[in-house]
Amino acid sequence: MHIYNLFLDAEPAATGGGGSGWYTIIMLVILLVVFYFFMIRPQKKQEKETNEMRNNLQVGDEITTIGGIIGKIVSIKEETIMIETGKEKTKIRLLKTAVRNVDVKAEDAED
Repeated sequence: MHIYNLFLDAEPAATGGGGSGWYTIIMLVILLVVFYFFMIRPQKKQEKETNEMRNNLQVGDEITTIGGIIGKIVSIKEETIMIETGKEKTKIRLLKTAVRNVDVKAEDAED
């Protein structure tokens, strides 16, 4: 039996199996389930965690941006944050979506 017979259901009478159509459907369903559990579900979980982290930003948190800028949050507005970075305390206004991760939480920095 050739592999293309399984997927294209070519010559079912010659192979003696009219059930190869069902086999193909079952294999596609299994493929979709595996794809969901190994690709889509972890990605959605990671997006949820990232959005939660960005919504829980606080003044005083030390962050790293997607572009690699490291700074401390000095103010937070609806969709933007203001950070201080460098010795000169340069202030930069960024979108919350530009935050990659929180390096040090504000309450941890005070200890």
